[in-house]
Order: sequence, then C-alpha cells, then structure tokens
Amino acid sequence: MPAELRFSRSDSRQSPPENAISGLRLAQWCAGNGWPVHPLAPGRKTPAANCRACAEPGHTHVGCSCLRADRWCHGFHAATLDHSRIERWWTSNPAMGVGVACGPAGLVVIDIDVRTSELPSRERLLPGISVGDTVDLRGLRTGFHSLAVLAALRGEVSPADADSTLRVQTPSGGMHIWYRATDGRRWQCSTGSGKRALAWQVDVRGHGGYIVAPGTRTPAGTYRPLGVVRQPAPLPAWLAHELQRTGHLPAPRTSTPRTIPPRARQAVLAAGGGSDKTSRLLNALIADVAACAQVPEGAGFTEKLNRAAYSLGGLVAAGHLTDSHAQEALREVALAARPSQEQRSAQIIRSGMAAGAKRPLHLGDRR
Repeated sequence: MPAELRFSRSDSRQSPPENAISGLRLAQWCAGNGWPVHPLAPGRKTPAANCRACAEPGHTHVGCSCLRADRWCHGFHAATLDHSRIERWWTSNPAMGVGVACGPAGLVVIDIDVRTSELPSRERLLPGISVGDTVDLRGLRTGFHSLAVLAALRGEVSPADADSTLRVQTPSGGMHIWYRATDGRRWQCSTGSGKRALAWQVDVRGHGGYIVAPGTRTPAGTYRPLGVVRQPAPLPAWLAHELQRTGHLPAPRTSTPRTIPPRARQAVLAAGGGSDKTSRLLNALIADVAACAQVPEGAGFTEKLNRAAYSLGGLVAAGHLTDSHAQEALREVALAARPSQEQRSAQIIRSGMAAGAKRPLHLGDRR
C-alpha cells in the first residue's frame, strides 16, 4: 500500500498533508514548496471554469483582468504562490482540487498511462528508436512497459521504479513521476502537442501544462504518493537526453525588438528628467522587462524586473529622478509584460527599489 502523505507544521516543505485532505491545506503545502497552484473543478482533474468573459471566443489569458479582480482564470495561467489569494480561493470553494503549474514550478513530470489500446508498431513504440525483432514484446500492454523498454535500452532503471523521487499513483492505475529541472531548460509538454512523445503511453508535463497535486481526490480515487520520498529529485541526465531527443525543448527563438508599451514609454520620458544618460539607462532597463511580454514563461521576468527596480531605486537615491516617476514606469511595463501578476510585480518593485535606495547610483558608476 502507498505511504500516506503526512503534514508537519515544523517542516511543511518536506511533509505534505495526508491523503484526500482539504484543498486549502494541500494548496498551502504546494505553495510552500515553491510550486504555483491553481484551482481544479471539484471532483475533477481539469481546471475550474473561468468567468463568463473568459469563455467568450477569442478571449485569452493575455490582458485578462480576472486576477486583478481576485478571480482565477485560464487554468495554469492563474497559478499563484500568493498565500492570501490561495486562502481566499480555497476557503470560499473548499471542494476545489489543486493543480500545479509545472513550468513556473520548475518541474518535469513523467505521466505513465495504462489505457486499453492496441500495441503500436515497433517503429512507434519508442519515437526515434528502432526496436528490433530480437526484442520480445510479449506482455507489453501499458506505458509502464514501454518506459521500461526505453530504460533497459539505455542501461538505466525505469523511472517508475526510482524510489529516490516523488512518485504518485493515479486513480486509473497510472503514475506521475516528479522531477526538478535544474539547468534552466524549458522542457515542453507532450500532452496536447500531438507531435511529441517520450514513449508509447508515456507523456511529459512541463512548460505549458500542469499536474494534479498528490492528495487530490476525485470520484475515481485519490492521487496517492508512493514510498517515503515526498520531494522531486533532479531530472536524471539520461532522461534529459531522451527528452531533448524526442523534441521536448522549444525551437530556438529569434531575437525580436524590445519595444516599450506606450504608457510605460510616457512614464520613462517623464522620469528621465531631461538627462540623456538617465533616459538611456531607463530605456534599456524598461525595454528588458518589456521584452518578457513576448515570452509567457521562462523569460526571467522576476529577475529583470527586480534588476530594473534596484537600479531605479539607486537613481532615485542619487537624485536623478523622482520616486513617483520611477514607480510609475516600472508598474506600467510590468503590467504590460505580466498582466496577471500585478500584485506580485508590485512586491518586486517595492523590495527592489528599497534595496537599490541603499546604494545611490550616480551616473558613471559601474554597477
């Protein structure tokens, strides 16, 4: 029998809540691990429904005002680490399940299915690998078997048998194997892509997807962790190689002009105070943040906004521009780049400017 999840107030990052507990406690535990969470429909593994406006044809998460109104929307795009928001959402809707946005959480999850379907040809069993006639495929029925074949061909233990990382048994009898992405690469989902697959009946959850949190309960059963390990291990090198080989990395992006949104541009001009050096520096910092609008995830938005806020805090302390103009420029560009993260952006701006104010940035400094 799988070990139960247990909750320890003294170490909430290491020990999650016990199985099938409240969505609030589970969401809080996930957020405590640094995994952004979003609501799932009660008793289901799909995201909670959007508001009527979000359901209109052509409406997307880009520019959606739901989060500013403290509403969830668009599935994993609403994922948050904000504890007050988490408490409000799940306190008012205690039956909601918990989804984890894999990309922002830095997770790569191997999703093994046990669907009843006809065994594919040897060419399609392991994409890109020819399985010779000498390999005995008798008894091969599920994703557990195809993943075991892949691991055996590489001389490795199947991830399904790896007791060093978090493994979760799904109600259907499948398994979610959780890993941490440690090298900054943005591993992409197989699910829904129609083009990628690690193996037959083996999908991948990464950027652009979510995973059901362990402990979530549905009418079909509970997502139960196995063994004693409750944290994801680093993604093994051999498995990373297989993911890259099977197309789970995005195509290289070509550089695009870093344009500043009109309102942010006005704020930059006002903040520059007529100084060419100040204006040039402001333009570079703000444009760097603005460029994140072209990349929904993995653009380093937090780091870039924090760097800009720190530098502007130093400029304010040195008397090169006013605090109000600096904050306005940062707020406008952050809103344009990440409209669903207004509260979080405001926190980054405040802390970054406060830290920068301790070290006045005089023009000509090399910092």
